Amino acid sequence: MKGLSVAAALTVALTGFSYGESAHASEQFVTIGTGGQTGVYYVAGQSICRFVNRGNDSHSIKCNAPASGGGVANVNGLRSGEYNFGIMQSDHQYKAMNGVSPFQNAEPMSDIRAVFSLQSEVFTILARKDANISDFEALKGKRVNIGNPGSGQRDTFEQIMAAKQWNNDVFSLVSDLKPAEQASAMSDNNIDAMSYFVGHPNGAIQEASTTTDAVLVPVTGPEIDKLLAEKTYFTKAIIPGGMYRGNPNDTVSIGGKAVLSTTAQTDPELVYQLVKSVFDNLDRFKRLHPAFKDLKEEEMIKVGLTAQLHDGAVRYYKERGWM
Repeated sequence: MKGLSVAAALTVALTGFSYGESAHASEQFVTIGTGGQTGVYYVAGQSICRFVNRGNDSHSIKCNAPASGGGVANVNGLRSGEYNFGIMQSDHQYKAMNGVSPFQNAEPMSDIRAVFSLQSEVFTILARKDANISDFEALKGKRVNIGNPGSGQRDTFEQIMAAKQWNNDVFSLVSDLKPAEQASAMSDNNIDAMSYFVGHPNGAIQEASTTTDAVLVPVTGPEIDKLLAEKTYFTKAIIPGGMYRGNPNDTVSIGGKAVLSTTAQTDPELVYQLVKSVFDNLDRFKRLHPAFKDLKEEEMIKVGLTAQLHDGAVRYYKERGWM
């Protein structure tokens, strides 16, 4: 530092250090609970973070979206503060808010807030063709993966079982494999059927139907009709024919929306910047997974939202003239 005294140089150095420390201290970190790495929740969380992190220079927010146990685990992560945001089924948002199963042992989560909805999801059963499972009823006596604890498919599977007055004893084997483990278990003939509550197309279903002769199983019947009538967060859903090898026809099941949720305690500015990062880049976001291609702004801010919107999200939607 030519022309500066030692004291002046030291002052500059210390001032620079102070500025650096201040900038670092103002940086905020966001964690989004997602799901298994073969599922759409994981892609959705990673995609949201991709656009948030692009704007780090302007808002000083850094985002990460680790794999998690799924929707139920994400609700619990929001409750504990492990996550700032969590992706979940629309019914889990409702159940958490009202303190009903699988959250009946915790206080109703009155502070849960919606941010926006994402892709449509379908409760999916895929079975080995040689297991001769033509409908949900035919799962009796079979080796079935009902999903890992904390996952959406596990909770939905158990709801359907309750509607049919079944318990685990109706199956010859019940497994609780994670989504990434199901395809290999089917191809190794360790299970007859796998389950997933997921957006389509899906990598795990694709892998299983490619490596094994497998069929999608319709989830229909009077008990299902009654469930749909009672639980309005579920809707009738269809997996289009031709999406997976060996399944040329449409498959009827039940479904819902994936929802990004947070809590009322989350900083409104932080929520605003996350929402802005996604909607300002929605066309690019929709190209990151086939399940996102039909996303529409007007649906994302109201369809499937079973809790009230966070104030930070409302601020952005009003700025865009959508509310």
